[in-house]
Amino acid sequence: MTVSEKPIDPSTHHDNPVTPDAVAAQIAIEQAHVDKVYTELGKASERASLVEAEGLARGRISRTGDVRDEEITGLFERDALVFNANRRRATLEMQYEGLVFGRLDLDGGPSDGADREVRYVGRLGVRDDDYEPLVIDWRAPAAAPFYRSTPVEPLGVLRRRVLRCKGSDVVGIEDDLMVPEAPDDLVVVGDGALMAALTRTRGARMRDIVATIQRHQDEAIRAPARGVTEITGGPGTGKTVVALHRAAYLLYSDRRRFESGGILVVGPSAAYTAYIERVLPSLGEDSVTLRSLGDVVEGITTERLDPPAVAAIKGSLKIRRILSRVARDVIPDTPTQLRVFVAGRAIRLDSDVLDRVRLQVLRTHQRNLARDAATQALAEAAWADNPEGEHTVFMEKFLDHMDVEAFLREWWRPLDAREVLLWLADPARTQRYAAGVLSPAEATLLSDSVRTSIDTGTWSVADVALIDDLATRLGPMRKTDKEERSFYEVEEVDDFTGQRVFDPSTGRPAWEVNPTGYQVTPHTMRERLMNGRLEQADEYAHVLIDEAQDISPMQWRMLGRRGRWSSWTVVGDAAQASWPDVDEALQAREQAFGSQVRSLFHMDTNYRNAREIFDYAADVIRAEVPDADFPLAVRETGVSPIVTSVTGEGIPAAVAQAVDALLGEVAGSIAVISPARWIASIRSAADVSSGRVNIVDPMSTKGLEYDATVIVDPDEITAESPGGVRVLYVALTRAAHRMTVLELER
Repeated sequence: MTVSEKPIDPSTHHDNPVTPDAVAAQIAIEQAHVDKVYTELGKASERASLVEAEGLARGRISRTGDVRDEEITGLFERDALVFNANRRRATLEMQYEGLVFGRLDLDGGPSDGADREVRYVGRLGVRDDDYEPLVIDWRAPAAAPFYRSTPVEPLGVLRRRVLRCKGSDVVGIEDDLMVPEAPDDLVVVGDGALMAALTRTRGARMRDIVATIQRHQDEAIRAPARGVTEITGGPGTGKTVVALHRAAYLLYSDRRRFESGGILVVGPSAAYTAYIERVLPSLGEDSVTLRSLGDVVEGITTERLDPPAVAAIKGSLKIRRILSRVARDVIPDTPTQLRVFVAGRAIRLDSDVLDRVRLQVLRTHQRNLARDAATQALAEAAWADNPEGEHTVFMEKFLDHMDVEAFLREWWRPLDAREVLLWLADPARTQRYAAGVLSPAEATLLSDSVRTSIDTGTWSVADVALIDDLATRLGPMRKTDKEERSFYEVEEVDDFTGQRVFDPSTGRPAWEVNPTGYQVTPHTMRERLMNGRLEQADEYAHVLIDEAQDISPMQWRMLGRRGRWSSWTVVGDAAQASWPDVDEALQAREQAFGSQVRSLFHMDTNYRNAREIFDYAADVIRAEVPDADFPLAVRETGVSPIVTSVTGEGIPAAVAQAVDALLGEVAGSIAVISPARWIASIRSAADVSSGRVNIVDPMSTKGLEYDATVIVDPDEITAESPGGVRVLYVALTRAAHRMTVLELER
């Protein structure tokens, strides 16, 4: 059954007409309760301010400078009180907008409703001075019937009401009746909250659906925290927003575990994280870490995508063999021979001995943690070369020798994973590393892609997983003592504010100090790649992955390192995949999850797309993926997509014309989705001054939605995208109300 997108007239809904005066009276009733809630909210804010003032009054230190134990305790108490008071006040202020959004009328009394229970549901719990609940937090068990009641299984609910508020003012209500016939005293207004919400315009950020969560969505949100919760479904089924509400629910249900251990949310792009960033704070949670795939490794931020052929090489598990060889190789431009006098004897270790020592040590040690082991192995090799005298005496003198120490600073210096990846810019090295793993042509592609990183000063998104893999192999970089620093190194000290850079010719650390403030400025693209410090991977209590079908095997391994002891929420749709090798990705994914129990929740209703738009998109993907997960679109507009053929020269003008038309038809956001070939010409033609028009590439639309879209050259989108027609399917399912398709005449 579909619902037509027409204005709702409350006076004609239901068997018993509701007059405008009756609607106004119902709004006045709800306003009275909302006013009471906001009065209590003001009191709570005042209490938080009093707690903050009390905290600031504590922890005074004596003017003599002597700090006693009780004064240290006072400082601690002060900080704790001020922190928690500020946090509570910030939460109250953040939830001011739309705090109360729902009401339940539960059966439990005679027809006059005297004993009928009424529960109000909101973004956080509020009680009055007698500690009676005025609003129940939407995540509390008592609020579950608001989401789980249906006419088939009402769970004691007579009427479910959604309040639409602007600030603290109630501006509208929508009711859902859960019983065959409403009691005489129960007024039912509107055409249902869900359909009213679906016709609203889209903005620059995702809205929460806390007021309109459906039963099957609520079951996924409130699923047990342990193990792996997988949420699947076709486009527009609300998978992403359900997963975000689940994160908020987990924090509410087990705050100690998930707030202390952390929740990591990973999406496909920076545009995605910007789109969803307000959802969790609007639900009362601001302690979740949001990352795009290009930001997962601390110290690196990138949005640049490799061409599909290169991304396939970097994302495949076979690249691990290449990275293993790279991580064990000799450092470029380091000594190839050790010559030193120890205990009166000349020691000479040539490159073949040094290579043997290096490989022997790296079989059992991470490189950056193996300096002592390497020193010991060198000493043993030197003794074996000339075993005269006392072994113990020789070993002591060798290990303490200044020339040996100087040699080790060069030969076994700490390695940054980014520096090691840059070795692949050397075509000869890459061909050697890739022998038996990649074809010569593929090795050339890999080397050229690293050279592109140097030329542009930006890593690609696929590079981030490779850097993470190398960092795991190399181990954390050890901070050297001052006396151990070589001439080209300057380590961070308390008053040093510079950034780490590397010499462009050798890739070795180099510092340039500005005498006015020790600020180091990178002068080359290579140095820009090395800015900042790589941090060890944080592990989280829960990891939430959206658009999981696009994640490469190497990216799954990167995510798995951050979720070794985590529970998981995983969201995806195979028909929208841009990663081609499903089996290899599944293998890496299962390894990341381990043996944890799996729970599957399937979303089968398309709430985003008008039926006319989704039918068009489904016809496109059905030819390529006949078994795709096709959800039921529940809304129709009566307006089919406009499909127009244009010449290449005519594309800019056609886009401008389509955008102008759509600006008059929809009130919200419009996206022009174009392959790279046309973006430059479109930018010069389309009017984006209104702030409602976005020009985006197909891959950047993952997880996003708009009121209307203009799809430019579908065949080129298919040709340039790593997932082919699957990525086109993504682009075709971004629009809620209107879509124009510009096909290129060929």
